[in-house]
Amino acid sequence: MAQAPSSAAGRIARNTAIFSILTGLSRVAGLVREVVASSYFGTSGPFSAFTFAFQIPNLIRSLVADAALSAAFVPVFTELLEKGRRREAFQLASTFVVLIVGALTVICVFFVLMAPVLMPPLTGDDFTPALDELMVGLSQVMFPIVLLLGLNGLFVGILNAYDHFTIPALAPLVWNVVIIVVLIVLRPYFEGPNEMYAYAIGVLAGTLVQLLMCLPVLRRLEFEFEFKVNFRDERVRQVLVLMLPITLSLGLINFNLFINSALGSTVSESVPRAIDAAFRLYMLPQGMFSVAVATVLFPALARLATRRDFDGLRRLTGTGTRQIFLLLIPAAACTLVLAEPITRLVYERGEFGPDSTDIVAEALFWFSFSMPFAGVNLLLTRTFFSLQRPWLPTALGAATLVVNIVVALALVGPFGTGGIVVATAVASAAMTAGQAYYLRRELGGRLEGGETARAVLRILLATVALGVVAYFVWRGLDEVLGRTLPAQVVSVGTGLVAGIAVYCAAVLALRVPEAQQIRDMVAARAGRKDR
Repeated sequence: MAQAPSSAAGRIARNTAIFSILTGLSRVAGLVREVVASSYFGTSGPFSAFTFAFQIPNLIRSLVADAALSAAFVPVFTELLEKGRRREAFQLASTFVVLIVGALTVICVFFVLMAPVLMPPLTGDDFTPALDELMVGLSQVMFPIVLLLGLNGLFVGILNAYDHFTIPALAPLVWNVVIIVVLIVLRPYFEGPNEMYAYAIGVLAGTLVQLLMCLPVLRRLEFEFEFKVNFRDERVRQVLVLMLPITLSLGLINFNLFINSALGSTVSESVPRAIDAAFRLYMLPQGMFSVAVATVLFPALARLATRRDFDGLRRLTGTGTRQIFLLLIPAAACTLVLAEPITRLVYERGEFGPDSTDIVAEALFWFSFSMPFAGVNLLLTRTFFSLQRPWLPTALGAATLVVNIVVALALVGPFGTGGIVVATAVASAAMTAGQAYYLRRELGGRLEGGETARAVLRILLATVALGVVAYFVWRGLDEVLGRTLPAQVVSVGTGLVAGIAVYCAAVLALRVPEAQQIRDMVAARAGRKDR
C-alpha cells in the first residue's frame, strides 16, 4: 500500500534532518582532523605532497567506485524493489560484489606498482625530487582505499534504496575520528617529512572501519551474498552503461580539484595544501545541507522517475533547489565576509602561521561564490541520474571543465591562488545554468523557475543583512577582545550567531515559503513534545 504524500514528505524531512545533523558532525570532525594535521604540518611541502597523494586515488575512486557506482546502482536496484523483485535485486548486488573485488583489485595492484612512474610528472617545478618520492610512497599506502570505497559505495546504495541513511551518514564521522586517533598515536614513530605516513595509514584504517559499519545493517535487511552470480544479467549491463557517464560526471568534479592543486603547485609548494585547507572549510556547509538534501531525495527521485511522474519530479526538484539556496546562500555569505577570521580561528596554531592564514583565507573567500551553485548541481545531477539520463550532466561537466581550465590559466598569472579558485566558481555557475536548461526540456515543463527566482531574491536581501551584521559584530568584538583563542571564539561565534539570527528573522518576515515550512515543522514537533 502506498504511503500518503504527507507521510512520505514527513519521512523525507526526518531523514534529511538526521542526515544533515550526522553529516554536520562528520564535517566538524573533519575540521578537527584538519586542525590537528595543520598544527603538525602547516602548509608545508610535505603536506602538499600528501594532498596530491590523496587526490589521485580519490580521483580514481570517483571514476570507478563509491559515489559513481552508488549513483548508477540505486535507480536499477530501486526499480527492482518497486516491482517486488527483491531476490533479483540482491542477486544483482551479489554480482557487483564479485565484479568490484576483481576489477578494483587489479587497478590497485597496477597503480601501486606504477606509482613511481605515473605520479612525479603531475607536479610543478617547485616540487623537489624528495617531495615527489614522498608523494609516491604516500599514494601507494592509500591507494587500496579505492577497493574499500568501491564496496562501500555498493553497500551504501543498498541502504539508501531502503531509506536507511543513519549509518551512511555516521560512518564518515567515525572515519574522521579513526584518522585523528591513528595520526596522533603513530606520528611519534616517524621522523621529519615521513610523519605524513601516519596520516596516510590513518586514512586507510578509517576507510576500512567505514566499510565494516555497513555490514550489520545489511544483515538486518537479510542481504545474503550469493556465490551464484550472473554477469549476463541485462541489469548488470544496465548499471554499467549508466555508470560510464556518471563516472565521468562525478570524476570531473574531482578532476577540477586536481587541476586546482596542479596549477597551485606552479605558484608555490604551499598553494596545493592551502587550496585544500580552504576547500575543507567550504565543504562544511556543503556537507551539512546540499549533500544531505541531494542524498535523501535521490531514492525519492528514482521512485518518481520509475513511475514516470514528471510533475512530482519537477515539484521535488524545485523544492530541493530552493531549500539548498535557503541554506547555502547565507552560508556562503558567512565564509565570504569572515574568511580571514574563520581561517585564523580554525587553523592558525603550531606550524600554521599568519602567512598560511592569508593564502587559505584568500582561497576560501573566492570558494564562497561557488557554494550555492555547487550545492544545486548535486541535486540537479541526481535528478538526471534518477531519470537514467546521465550523459547530459556528463557532457555539461566536460564543457564546464574546459571553462574551468581556460579561466584558471588566464587568471593564475595575475591573481595567483585567487585566480585558480575564481575559475571554479565560474564553472559551477555555468554548470547550474546548463543543467537547469536541459532538465526543463527532459521533464517537459518548467522547474518552478518563477517561484525559485522570487525566493532567491528574498534570500539575497536577507543575506545582505546577515553579512553586514556578522562582519561588524565580529570586527567590533575583535578590536575590543584581541586575538587570543577564547577571544576569537567569542568574536567569530557571536558575529555568526548575530548574522544568522538576523537572517532567520528576515526570511520569515519576507515570507520565504521554505523558511516558513521549517518554522512550522519545528513548531509542530515542539507541540508534540509538550503534550
